[in-house]
Amino acid sequence: MTALRHLLELVRAPAALSVPGDVAAGAAAGRALGPRTLGLACSSVCLYWAGMAANDWADRHLDAVERPERPIPSGRVSPGTALGVAAGLTAAGLAAAALAGGRRAMAVAVPLAGAIWAYDLVAKNTRAGPLVMAVCRGLDVLLGATPGPRMGASGPARGAPPQPRMGASLPAALTVAAHTYLLTHLSRGETSGTARHRPAATLAGTLALAATTACQPASKASSRLGKASSRLGEALGHPGEALGHPGQALSRPGQALSRPGQALSRPGQALRHPGEGQYTPLTEATHLAAITRAVLATWYASQFGTEQARAIANPSAHQVRDAVTAGIVSLPALQGALLARAGAPRTGLALAAVIPLARKLAGKLSPT
Repeated sequence: MTALRHLLELVRAPAALSVPGDVAAGAAAGRALGPRTLGLACSSVCLYWAGMAANDWADRHLDAVERPERPIPSGRVSPGTALGVAAGLTAAGLAAAALAGGRRAMAVAVPLAGAIWAYDLVAKNTRAGPLVMAVCRGLDVLLGATPGPRMGASGPARGAPPQPRMGASLPAALTVAAHTYLLTHLSRGETSGTARHRPAATLAGTLALAATTACQPASKASSRLGKASSRLGEALGHPGEALGHPGQALSRPGQALSRPGQALSRPGQALRHPGEGQYTPLTEATHLAAITRAVLATWYASQFGTEQARAIANPSAHQVRDAVTAGIVSLPALQGALLARAGAPRTGLALAAVIPLARKLAGKLSPT
């Protein structure tokens, strides 16, 4: 009987810590973050592990020469067991997606499973390999935005959240896909080393990706802040006088309070433009999201970028493998920055907090 440790090594178990953040980032961007996100994350992990097992089954003859320490060529896991594990985990991943997100989730999970198997069996050793792998991780992000509202007997249940917007998750999907493309391109030098230009190119891409993630377009931030200000104005008892954007002037010149001498309920209470006087909870949350996004994006660039810089200086197979490991382990920081950009900074910080554990586990079971 195959030992559990050998199966965990087959599926690169520690690397799965980089996977739930895909679904969480997509869910946050698509306004679908909720209890069913956990089910979709389980689906994502199963499909990821299935891909790892299928990868080793497909590469078993090549690994006998280049990576003889892996479970199949070393004899610790039989090829038939690896293939069975891959098929079983694929089925489990699709079932979890169906239970958590229904037909909308299956519309993404089925192509995702197909792309994973296509990469392992056909595309991996071709020039299209990095692109196909990037598509896999991009679809994984979109999977997070798929669950529809809870359905009652005559339609959506009362209190159900609005329909998720998958299109809103596309920027996050492209960000994770870009990271995956860079990582897969770099991994081409894991077994025999590489030329210095490869880690140099991926390092430049990593820094550009981190900078782009850290900077949210002002128009989106302003739009969300404006909507929140509108709701805040109504809550204070001034329907019809909501603010379109922070600091926007009143709609009619000379517009004043409806009753002469009307005063705010607390001395000094006022709605202010961000940066003009006291904080409101709204501006405080906005600043927290911006700071979290910048810190996590910088952390991601520092972890992954440092190892790539070392690979430029010494492009050996061992150093490239260390850089690839760093790219896998640091991904939750990038995903956390995306969550902060979507308005969930605390969830992003919680996600990034798994990095020390992932780094420790990577020292025991290789994620590559």
